[in-house]
Amino acid sequence: MTHDEQDLEARQFVGRRGGATVTLVDGSVIAGVPEAKQAAEEAGRELRFDFLDDEAVLDLLHRRHADEEDMFSAGFKHGVPLALVGFGAVVYWGGVAQYWETAASRNAYLAVAAAVLVTQISFFVRSAIRVWGDPVRQNLRARAAKYREIAHIARRGGAEIPAHYPHYGPYPFAATFRPDVDDREQLRGKGADDHGNG
Repeated sequence: MTHDEQDLEARQFVGRRGGATVTLVDGSVIAGVPEAKQAAEEAGRELRFDFLDDEAVLDLLHRRHADEEDMFSAGFKHGVPLALVGFGAVVYWGGVAQYWETAASRNAYLAVAAAVLVTQISFFVRSAIRVWGDPVRQNLRARAAKYREIAHIARRGGAEIPAHYPHYGPYPFAATFRPDVDDREQLRGKGADDHGNG
């Protein structure tokens, strides 16, 4: 459970990272719209998830919030230093190093700067692969994206569902469902880490 989720009531979840709390819409409300119920049943078979089970959906949305927090943290932790180091290297080159008298000194600076930047980029890429590319997390995002789509079908069909519910946007990347991957994310609430290890 993230820090944002500690004070939530029974049927609430955090809509977006750092955002306001949102109350879960009952599965019966969604099922009350025939098109949404059909979409939920079809998606359930495809993604191996019951989109009309309130407890399962609430758990999904809690895990999706934690995933978004992790994505932001990983990007911030490695992206900001990479941007600062890259900017500093370019500014120093433009203001100082390019005017050094010997080509050997300039080349040495470029080599060191390139090595530091490559190291920073490797940390960023490794973090991206670990967090954004994890197949368990991708399954989680695929299910959350499908739930959002189902909720929007129900809203268009007349159900009383808030605009933008559940407030997680569409996922243009890292949301491919992989049926060959175990549902290790189900273990998260039982003391396991993101990779299913207890």
